[in-house]
Amino acid sequence: MVINVMNIIIIGATSAIAQAVAKKYALQKTNLFLVARNSEHLEIVKQDLLSRGASQVELFTQDFSQSNDYQQLLQASNQWCPQPDLLLLAHGTLSKQKTCEASVAETLKEFQINCLSVISLLTDYANIFQQQSRGTIAVIGSVAGDRGRQSNYVYGTAKGALDIFLQGLRNRLAKHNVNVLTIKPGFVDTPMTADFKKGLLWAKPEKVASDIVKAVSKKKHTLYTPGFWRLIMWVIKSIPESIFKKLSL
Repeated sequence: MVINVMNIIIIGATSAIAQAVAKKYALQKTNLFLVARNSEHLEIVKQDLLSRGASQVELFTQDFSQSNDYQQLLQASNQWCPQPDLLLLAHGTLSKQKTCEASVAETLKEFQINCLSVISLLTDYANIFQQQSRGTIAVIGSVAGDRGRQSNYVYGTAKGALDIFLQGLRNRLAKHNVNVLTIKPGFVDTPMTADFKKGLLWAKPEKVASDIVKAVSKKKHTLYTPGFWRLIMWVIKSIPESIFKKLSL
């Protein structure tokens, strides 16, 4: 009996959410192609995933803050697996709003990492998935992209632009049997948010990862995780602009 093994590409593989997702897929004996900027951290992640049951783990290092030229990455992943089953884009930074307000360069750097680099990768990978006429492209965005708020509008702008791009990409690829999943986490307790005070609205990466794996299997197009964020953002988006601009959000 032939057993089909999933081939999964994870970009931003050392992030807490991406690692949690990879661990769940490792239990399914999958093949994983992991991309991140820190080679030492990647090697640690690799050994952990192999110990959990992953069939194969291939590594590639890439810094997404430098340029939008990812041809070597594309060639390496294509050589590893010409027809991937799942692409998960999970890389990004949490912008410091005040720093961005004081610096055009910092603002553009954050937009490069959180939006332009993702769009560049999606443009090339979308053609691969379209040609093979199957698979799932999943991208981690944020609830911050649903409405601009004074506390994080640079980050929110990047995620909002990405959301619109993914809507169009989903519309384009649906007829080719390729699903595009937009993932919108709320507050997640990760090293990136270590300085934030935690409360009832905060989730663990493992919870978000479980929701992502389920959403991929069910071929959902949008995932708010945890689910209550869909209602929260519906309320926030419903506030009239004349009132919203007076709020300290």
